[in-house]
Amino acid sequence: MSVDVRRAADRFRSSSGWLESSHSFSFGEYYDPANVGFGFLMAHNDEVVAPGRGFAEHPHQDLEIVTWVLRGALAHRDSQGNSGVVYPGLAQRMSAGSGIQHSEWNEGQEPVHYVQMWLRPDRFDLTPSYEQAELDLSTGELVPVASGLAKHAGSTAIRINQPGAGLSVAKLAAGQSVHLPAAPYLHVFVAAGTAELEGAGELSTADAARLTDSDGERVTAGPGGAELLIWEMTART
Repeated sequence: MSVDVRRAADRFRSSSGWLESSHSFSFGEYYDPANVGFGFLMAHNDEVVAPGRGFAEHPHQDLEIVTWVLRGALAHRDSQGNSGVVYPGLAQRMSAGSGIQHSEWNEGQEPVHYVQMWLRPDRFDLTPSYEQAELDLSTGELVPVASGLAKHAGSTAIRINQPGAGLSVAKLAAGQSVHLPAAPYLHVFVAAGTAELEGAGELSTADAARLTDSDGERVTAGPGGAELLIWEMTART
């Protein structure tokens, strides 16, 4: 097993006044040929949007887009007639497929903080689709959130069109531990709090660890607890 720890302070950051973004991989104007993705992940963006602002309608194609809100609420509308509000504890998936237009807007009175993740689907030109579902994260265990993995069939909140990838979330109290999945590629992101990762040491808020050939390592929440976003993947793109 090998671990590549990426600290929050080392990510590319951009600011437009109403939008604060941190990018884990090459994205937009930021391009690093040595950092264009990991496993099936193409984008892993940490965004904070000011009240009354957001992204006007814009296009996507042949992407699986998963959104996980940490604070506030994000309104979604798209050209397929889907609409919804995403808030903490609710997962959202949009399959762009053959092409879709959508907008994302903060209609609330406080900033919305969310993580948005992009993956390539296993097939192109799919019919665009949208899904959202609430989850129970009170178990202190890894909860399958958005997955195409066969082992998560029937247990994940929402399905994605990529059978080689799955996102699980764990919300841990202080001192609680979970064992990570054994997988060829594992991306562990500390969305909130701190955690101790076996073989890597302490991870703080917005730190990430990229594990290759993981073997069930233990991760333990720090004194303030932790919220972990964990992508398990079978291959690289």
